[in-house]
Amino acid sequence: MPLSFDPGEAYQFDWSHEIVLINGVTTTVKVAHVRLCHSRMLFVRAYPRESQEMVFDAHDRAFAFFKGTCTRGIYDNMKTAVETILVGRERAYNRRFLQMCSHYLIDPVACTPASGWEKGQVENQVGLVRERFFTPRVRAKSYDELNAWLLDQAIAYAKAHRHPEFAERTVWEAFEAERPSLVPYAGRFDGFHAVPASVSKTCLVRFDNNKYSVAASAIGRPVEIRAYADRIELRQDGRIVGDHPRCFGRGQTVFDPWHYVPVLARKPGALRNGAPFKDWVLPASLEKVRRKLASVDDGDRQMVAILAAVLSDGLSAVEAACAETLREGVCSADVVLNILARRRDPAPPVTIMTPEALRLAVEPTADCARYDSLRRAV
Repeated sequence: MPLSFDPGEAYQFDWSHEIVLINGVTTTVKVAHVRLCHSRMLFVRAYPRESQEMVFDAHDRAFAFFKGTCTRGIYDNMKTAVETILVGRERAYNRRFLQMCSHYLIDPVACTPASGWEKGQVENQVGLVRERFFTPRVRAKSYDELNAWLLDQAIAYAKAHRHPEFAERTVWEAFEAERPSLVPYAGRFDGFHAVPASVSKTCLVRFDNNKYSVAASAIGRPVEIRAYADRIELRQDGRIVGDHPRCFGRGQTVFDPWHYVPVLARKPGALRNGAPFKDWVLPASLEKVRRKLASVDDGDRQMVAILAAVLSDGLSAVEAACAETLREGVCSADVVLNILARRRDPAPPVTIMTPEALRLAVEPTADCARYDSLRRAV
């Protein structure tokens, strides 16, 4: 049955699996497809997974590109959106998925099981994109490069092909005409998948077969992992104790060396062989100070004292103090800390000289005897 949609009425969403070469490795990527039903404008983006946070990210990037969204979204019964299929059209949707729909003012509609024709436009788009974009096999250095290329290809296709119903317009021209009818873009939805986790004695949290470091102060209490499409955020009592780019391999450990600086105060020798500090890239002045202190007997302890100052004074202030120390030709933690202390203390008040025109001819003198006379009178 041919279907017709008004401007801004509906979009369709679906996934496909494609094979590409990323950094020389053959990889099966999951491609999110979004299609505006009236203008036939398409949006595609590749991800490593089909998890819920990827669904949220795909919607946000599509709506940001469209500069709006439709009032109705048409989906199949994917597990990241639908928890239970009830009688007829009734569905029990996932709580977080409904929060996303409420944020963008979308009314979600799930198709009848095994009735792909109900979202036939996006089903056809999957075949079109596979034939035109992924044949021959695409090569890219990263997902970012691949997705930038896919967006360029989608725009080029829309500008070069006629709309199937409005022959006098291209798909891009129909999309530009539909834009005023879209619901305005409401801004990014905080699309994360949250799970609780415990912190090991080595300041590590395990998630999705990988480990991520947290601040040393977080040891002993559980944290909340907020998994986004491209990063991992770790929170404890509402406070961020870790933030890392997300890994999709297995058995990888992602360190933030600054999480372990408080531990160095008790174990300064770990600065040389500690796993978090391997290949640690410090700012230029800090790195020069570190190299100079490496030849000193207590150089590790001095460097730890300088690094610990970053937690209280900030990296830029410590870097400036190290640069001043290098200019003076004296490399010592005491000198760096002294410079920081002097910059931290407020400057002495400026002495204001009284202009001659405002100077009194007879300056008043303090006479406490007047107050003594009042006391005797009482």
